[in-house]
Amino acid sequence: MVSHELSLKLPPSLRVAFFSFACIILSQFVARCSNLEVGQTDQLSGERVKIRGKIVAVEGENLKVTTHAGDVLVRVPENTRVSGIAAAQLSEITKDSYVGTVAIKQVDGTLRALEVHIFPEEARGTGEGHRPWDLTPDSTMTNANVEKVEQVSVDKVPGFLLKLKYKGGDAKVFIPPGTPIVKNVPADRSLLTPGAGVYIPAVREVGGPLTARRIIVGVNGVMPPM
Repeated sequence: MVSHELSLKLPPSLRVAFFSFACIILSQFVARCSNLEVGQTDQLSGERVKIRGKIVAVEGENLKVTTHAGDVLVRVPENTRVSGIAAAQLSEITKDSYVGTVAIKQVDGTLRALEVHIFPEEARGTGEGHRPWDLTPDSTMTNANVEKVEQVSVDKVPGFLLKLKYKGGDAKVFIPPGTPIVKNVPADRSLLTPGAGVYIPAVREVGGPLTARRIIVGVNGVMPPM
């Protein structure tokens, strides 16, 4: 880094250029930090793993989770953030709602929802944007503000169309009948019991166990659909 003493010796034009460059670096750093998921910490490093399944046992600070690929053991440190997912109604999605949706891109460029989750107002802006997702091949995740909700029919299938807006883009998402609609609700570790459905972003540290970065647990029998 150029010292303060050295920067004072620079000609005025170079000092302006140096200051501008420093501002760019700082803005990139802030943007990168803002993209961290809620509950994410830089203290964990390793292979990122998403775990979807049901808890079959609680063993101390570990959860045994059964998934489509078999049972896995996940360490849950005491400070791991736990949030809940409960069933919601499509009628709860209105203009200016902030939602996330896993979807599949259609040939006409629109998206077909596989699930929609409604964020509380205090979580507005969480993960905003559009990116690949791994629920199914070619699935995507879009977190955005709802600009409009309208009833439509696509290929003679009635449903609803969400017009979404996020920083840098927009999307149209068709919600066919039967699409899981859920909402974020408060939760704590007391809900981490056998039979509960969970979605766990975790880290597999080199030579170590799977460690949860955060946990989303279904409430009242709901399976986190994301």
